[in-house]
Amino acid sequence: MKNYKFYFAFLALAFIITSCSSTKERIEISPQEQEIFAIATDAEEEVVIAEEKSNYKLIIMDLGFNRWMRSIAQPRGHYTQKFLESRNRILVIEWNNRVIMPTVYDPLLYELQIIYDPNVDYGYEVNYQLYNYFIYFQRKYKQRLGPFLPRI
Repeated sequence: MKNYKFYFAFLALAFIITSCSSTKERIEISPQEQEIFAIATDAEEEVVIAEEKSNYKLIIMDLGFNRWMRSIAQPRGHYTQKFLESRNRILVIEWNNRVIMPTVYDPLLYELQIIYDPNVDYGYEVNYQLYNYFIYFQRKYKQRLGPFLPRI
């Protein structure tokens, strides 16, 4: 009888211990929540993009862009250089139009014009970063620069 009491006491103790242990839940985060987290950052970041083969440089000073690029943007090679150049031409024209109309568009968003000559080969990296900045900018500030939606 003593063996049964010991056995039942041991089972009861094991049951109590296992029922009290916490379970780890996996929390699923939607892509929209991931993007909000990537955009919301406290650190001031300056991103300098330079194409090794050319003398062109792109400097982006916007909070969260670097984190957004690492976590949300499509990887390098996803787009062709021709695609990036064609989209950048359209987006730069609209951006520059907004810069010269500070009474219509927020001058704090559109501060400086972008010099982008469609006859110049800026290389893949500069075009890739510029295009992704436009996507980031449109999604973060809820703007629409072109005839197409800013999709990732």
